[in-house]
Amino acid sequence: ADGYYEYTLNECVYSTSDYSDMVFLLSMSFNKVVDVQFNSTVGKCVGFTEEGVKYAENFNKDPAFLQQQKAAVDTSCRHNAQISDSSVRDKA
Repeated sequence: ADGYYEYTLNECVYSTSDYSDMVFLLSMSFNKVVDVQFNSTVGKCVGFTEEGVKYAENFNKDPAFLQQQKAAVDTSCRHNAQISDSSVRDKA
C-alpha cells in the first residue's frame, strides 16, 4: 500500500458535566504523524514537525481562521456534547 495518508481530526475533550473544561483540538496529520495542532485553550496552532511549524506560522497569521477555531468550542463541541449527553442520561 504505497501512497500518502493525510487527514484532519477534530476532537472535543471535557470531563465535567457543565463543560467548563471543554477544549477543542484540531490536528492535521500526514502519514500518521501530527504536523500541526490547534488547541482552543492555547488559542493558536503549534507545529510538531518542520512542515508543521511552517503551517502553524501561516495559520496563526490568519485571524479569521483562529477566531473560527476558537468559536468551535461553543458552536460545535458544547452543542453536540449537550445533545449526546442528554440522550445518554435519558436512557439511564
